[in-house]
Amino acid sequence: MKKLLTLALAAIMTMSLLTACGGETAAQNDVDLTAFYNTLAETYGWTEDTASSGENDILMMNVEGDLLESYYPGLADVATEQLIAKAPMMSAVVNEIVLVQCGSEEDAATAASILQDRVDAQAEGGAWYPESMETWSNAQVIQEGAYVAMVACAQNQAEIVEQFQQQFQ
Repeated sequence: MKKLLTLALAAIMTMSLLTACGGETAAQNDVDLTAFYNTLAETYGWTEDTASSGENDILMMNVEGDLLESYYPGLADVATEQLIAKAPMMSAVVNEIVLVQCGSEEDAATAASILQDRVDAQAEGGAWYPESMETWSNAQVIQEGAYVAMVACAQNQAEIVEQFQQQFQ
């Protein structure tokens, strides 16, 4: 009887340890959005330095302050832990990236809605040029828990979306 009780307790302890490990997986999905963006920038030739940019580089700028409010009304009011918003210095080039970690999934849903509004407005004429509007119509807003990405790129759109989603697998 003692052996049976000991085995049962050992099995219960093992199961509780495995359950605890399962909870750790979600906590380990902390994604450094700055590092992720920097990897994308290096891979795809995005730079903010006009002096050292190459012929095929895309010059990017931070979208912040009044410009952030203009592009994404209400996003500055959402509780965020990380926010990276980048757009090309020349508006004819569609290469807009927003990466957000919100305080909660509900805040992330709000951020996703705001970013989707940007995509829709640009696709429906805000981007001015037919080619740019077509690129915007293919843009994606992806929510992974408390994280959200808006990817609007004339090139490498699908690859970037896939790379973002891989951060959570």
